[in-house]
Amino acid sequence: MKRAIYPGTFDPLTNGHIDIVKRAASIFDEVVVAIVKRSSKDEFFSYAERLRIAKTAIGALKLKNVQVEGFDGLVVDYARKKKVSVIIRGLRMISDFEYEFQMALTNRSIASDIETVFLMPNPQYSFISSRLIKEVASLGARLDQFLPQVSAKALEDKLARK
Repeated sequence: MKRAIYPGTFDPLTNGHIDIVKRAASIFDEVVVAIVKRSSKDEFFSYAERLRIAKTAIGALKLKNVQVEGFDGLVVDYARKKKVSVIIRGLRMISDFEYEFQMALTNRSIASDIETVFLMPNPQYSFISSRLIKEVASLGARLDQFLPQVSAKALEDKLARK
């Protein structure tokens, strides 16, 4: 059985992320969407919020071979713990490639038994980034074309409280 993990902060989970989840689910027998607890990024949503949003949005897809979990630490350590040999990473634009390539090579240096597979989203999602979404949302943009409903609602509610 081929299993993969799709790790990230998912802050917030976007339609681009959802597209990658669907693509991965069609390729692998099992996919774990792995929400990192702590990262080097300043998260807008707490770990608990990101986990709840992802479980709700991905659960609505009703993909029997996809689960959402949280983890802390190195992604390769988590992959080994889950007995997973493939890490999924999404590439939107060529600008993503350098960072993702560095990360994949670092992971390979640490864990040569774990491969990184890059998936590209549908072109309609290729420009969507969590950072950009948070910026346009703070300026009042409609979010339904960029985010699953649960993400859009959570983002709008959080911005309204600030």
